[in-house]
Amino acid sequence: MTVMKVTLLGTGDSPGTPVIGCRCRTCQDARKHGWQRRRFSVLIQTDGKNILVDTSPDMRSQLLRLDIDRIDAVIWTHCHYDHFAGFGEFYRVQSNVTVYSSPEVHEDIARFMHFMSYRRLEVEPFEPFELFGVTITLFDVTHPPLRRAHGLVVERDGYRVVISGDTNRGIPAESIRLMMDADLLLVDAIAPEGYRLKKHMNAGEAIELSKKLRAKDVYFVHLGHFYPPHRIAVKKYPLAHDFQSFTFGEGSDDLSAFF
Repeated sequence: MTVMKVTLLGTGDSPGTPVIGCRCRTCQDARKHGWQRRRFSVLIQTDGKNILVDTSPDMRSQLLRLDIDRIDAVIWTHCHYDHFAGFGEFYRVQSNVTVYSSPEVHEDIARFMHFMSYRRLEVEPFEPFELFGVTITLFDVTHPPLRRAHGLVVERDGYRVVISGDTNRGIPAESIRLMMDADLLLVDAIAPEGYRLKKHMNAGEAIELSKKLRAKDVYFVHLGHFYPPHRIAVKKYPLAHDFQSFTFGEGSDDLSAFF
């Protein structure tokens, strides 16, 4: 039996790729060859349960693609639109979904979600909690101008998956200690090196962080159209792609087709 399966529902930044109205080389290539990067969400499956990390605006197509008809829990990392706005896509299908995050993130998102009722469960960063046999620990990252944003560590049976969350390179030391020695690191790298960014990391910063953390396997996520077209960029960078899956336990990694 599979211990845990992690699937990247979307690997794009806030506008996704191709960007509406953009005629850059990458967006043109995406249109020509029929590929895209949907907005960021991660699906964790274990013991027949489905846990979502963030609920992207592309949630409907993402869940339909994988034939997912029930969500058992949601974790929100921060209050930006591209990370929570898709919650309503499955809310109308099922009710009483429990959503986990810090008090500050819940408070910020509640300003937008006031018309929906859901089970709000507040968890403090650095304090592990259990979900369906999986141990999850939020940690603080730096994503200005937000007052609070998080990454998370997901653990089961000795396997560790670290999701950096949206962050610049100024991750607190306590968070760095928690992120060490991951079997899989999904790290924010919105643009190639050379881009000077306030809210995110570029590829060079993400690689530097990955080496510091001693991660066994690393993939870039939250990708913008600043990279060359995917088939070219992956020759240089460890870019993840939509619906890419990683299996921990019995069996090997299941890498879905990009298109």
